[in-house]
Amino acid sequence: MIAIDTHTSIPTLQKLLEDNNWLNPNEKISALSKPGEGNMNVVLRAETNQRSFILKQSRPFVQKYQQIEAPLNRIEVEYKFYKAIHDASITSHIPSILGFDPKNYLLQMEDLGQCEDMTFCYRDRSIAQEILEKLINIAAAIHKVGPLNDFPENMALRKLNHQHIFVLPFLEDNGFQLNDVQEGLQELSLPYKRDNTIKAVVNKLGDMYLSKGNVLIHGDYYPGSWMQLEDEVYIIDPEFGFIGFREFDLGVMTAHLILATMDPSSLKKVMQLYKSDANAGLVSQVAGVEIIRRLIGLAQLPLKRSLSEKEDLLKLARKMILV
Repeated sequence: MIAIDTHTSIPTLQKLLEDNNWLNPNEKISALSKPGEGNMNVVLRAETNQRSFILKQSRPFVQKYQQIEAPLNRIEVEYKFYKAIHDASITSHIPSILGFDPKNYLLQMEDLGQCEDMTFCYRDRSIAQEILEKLINIAAAIHKVGPLNDFPENMALRKLNHQHIFVLPFLEDNGFQLNDVQEGLQELSLPYKRDNTIKAVVNKLGDMYLSKGNVLIHGDYYPGSWMQLEDEVYIIDPEFGFIGFREFDLGVMTAHLILATMDPSSLKKVMQLYKSDANAGLVSQVAGVEIIRRLIGLAQLPLKRSLSEKEDLLKLARKMILV
């Protein structure tokens, strides 16, 4: 495997791409840069004398938390997710795949331009109604893709994600230094780590997450995977995708709408806009777990909230889990 990053020499990368037949005649790489902060993978923007494109490579660890091992084949799951989608209502909202090199765990994709991920909604505490409608319609269309009997189980990555969503945030001694995130957060977290009533529900949801479902899901449907350019939106980073249950995507989405806006009615809005059958109680439970894990788990968000606001969010999450 040839590992690439912003320090890779241009001649080395030029040869790799030429060997893959990924460059046009007389096309030369002129610059490499980071298009944004990647959590799971190395992501580069390659500029040439003819165009720009994105290169994405998985490593045997999580790029942002390199002490955490992660399966290399997640890049193949992402490739197969994109290739499974033919519906124009979705393809216009995802990057085109230009090349896939399984030997080097490398994906070449369309450059969507100067998009920014939608994590700004945590700062703005709002999301435009028309953007929300587009995001829900895209999710609904993804859930209708199929049949996909040969889609990867993605079990190694699911097991890793399962630990960080359903297990570690609810352990008292999990190694997370929450007071380093915000003073007082560790003490605030303890009642939820000691609450056997919610942990029983969380365990059942975790088992469901690891079971085979019946629809293709994105698996990480939150603002970091949503890109916005003016009034258009794009969906990226489906490496957590698998055949699961639609309520997982909807629950994660609902959780982040609540985290951003502090509006509990976000659940009702999502259920009203989603045009297919979904279990509102299950969506609520997944959302509650996601809120808790984002507040007291390892995968922290760029979320500036007072301790009092986080306490309110945790109390709401508990109610949503016990719906």
